[in-house]
This record gives sequence, C-alpha cells and structure tokens, in this order.
Amino acid sequence: MAEATSAAVEAAQGATDAPAAGAATSPSPREAALMAARAADDKKATDILVQHVAELVGETDYFVIATASNARQVSAIVDQVEDDLRTKAGLRPLHREETRDGSWELLDYGPFVVHVFQPETREYYRLEQLWNDAPVVDLAAEAGIEDVQYSERIAAFLRDRFAGTPSRDQADASADGAAAPVEQE
Repeated sequence: MAEATSAAVEAAQGATDAPAAGAATSPSPREAALMAARAADDKKATDILVQHVAELVGETDYFVIATASNARQVSAIVDQVEDDLRTKAGLRPLHREETRDGSWELLDYGPFVVHVFQPETREYYRLEQLWNDAPVVDLAAEAGIEDVQYSERIAAFLRDRFAGTPSRDQADASADGAAAPVEQE
C-alpha cells in the first residue's frame, strides 16, 4: 500500500504547482495529513482528528476530520488546507466536493482525505466512529497542535477509546474541552 500511496502523492504533485522554495521533498501521506490538520487549526477548526484508515478502507491512508461552526468557516478551512498544501508541498486535491448547504466539504488527495463538517452534519455521519478501529494520530506530539477544542461527544470518543493509556489523564484534559491526548502510532 505504501508504494501505491507514494505513487498517488506523486500523481497529485505531477499536476500541481511545485513546492514552495525551501521545501525539501514531497511529504509522506501522514505528513501531508498533519499539514492539513495544522491548516484547519489555523482557521480555528474544532474536533480535529487524523485517523489512519489504510487497513480498513483500502482507498486512502488517512482521514483528516474537523468541525467548523458555519458554512463560511467550512469554506475558509477547506480553502486554507488547499492553499497550504499547494504552496508548502506542491499538492492539489484530486477532487473537491461540497454539499449545497455548505455543511460538509471534502478534499480528496488520494492517500488522504480532508473532511470539514458543521456540527450537526458531523454528528449525523460520525465518521470517526464509523472507522472506530482506525488508530488516531497524536496531534500534539506529531503536529504540534496543543489547544484543539473538543465537543463532549468527541472528547468522550477519545476518552473511551484510549482509557487506560498511561501517557496523560485524558478525562481531565477532555472534560473542559481541552485537547485530549491520543495514541501515537
């Protein structure tokens, strides 16, 4: 699968702009997904998760899932992700989709897919629970994202999922909406 995903990243880059000056090499799918998470965080997304779904999905390696408070913020986050990946990594999405009401947009880069939802739509689809067996990437450790705000449902999802993880007390971190630690892959 790694060869296929590397080829997909190269294919996505082949039809794109070159990475910004100073960018060494093209990022791995994981690195690119983390770049997308940072871009979402820059636009004040909440409930940001990166799930490694390669073993479950077969079509992609990572889902980046985030929540925006309204349709304008959904678009702003997606635009920021697209711009950051284009300018910093030379990547362009293979496909972009959006709902008519602006409640969900996605960017499909092949090896990773970025989903940005409004709260009601995220609650309805619950992608993170649909792919419950997929490992969740530790955004604090790997992307330097420290202050993600989590809704009660997502905090509970993370707390229940990683109960007993000795790294940090997830219940205390999640209870007040602060960043909930997750398992490092």
